[in-house]
Amino acid sequence: MSGTKDTDRAKEAKAAELKALQAALGAEHAAVYGYGVVGGKIDDARRTEARAGYDAHRARRDELARAVRDLGGSPEASAAAYALPFQVKDSGAAVRLAAELEERVAGVYSDLVRASTGDRRRTAAEALREAAVRAVRWSGESVAFPGLAERAATPSASAPSPT
Repeated sequence: MSGTKDTDRAKEAKAAELKALQAALGAEHAAVYGYGVVGGKIDDARRTEARAGYDAHRARRDELARAVRDLGGSPEASAAAYALPFQVKDSGAAVRLAAELEERVAGVYSDLVRASTGDRRRTAAEALREAAVRAVRWSGESVAFPGLAERAATPSASAPSPT
């Protein structure tokens, strides 16, 4: 009987990890889309920083898609477009959007840290840290526990929702 419980727990853990991976993948899809908007409105002084964020999220997105496949899942595809949390008409709004994207991605990675173990957990913690650092660079503000405080203030930690 104990073996059955262990097998059930292992299946539940794998399902929880796969769900968290899919959520992180969805957040990365949205962040890539959002950075496309940021890049179109950001001033020249911060364009390199925006490009670096875009490239980092594309790399994480691709890494997550592989991880989903490794667990036997089918990676969720990107939506054609995502609803932004506010209009991005100028560079100032682009900076605010970049900060919000990073905060939301950090929140989703905190869920992945909780749901995973070993190397995957380490990678998720690294991604959370990188998103938190980018959020601070964009906003000029930080929180004590990135990925957690923001979740209490928002109904969903995932990045902009598909339209």
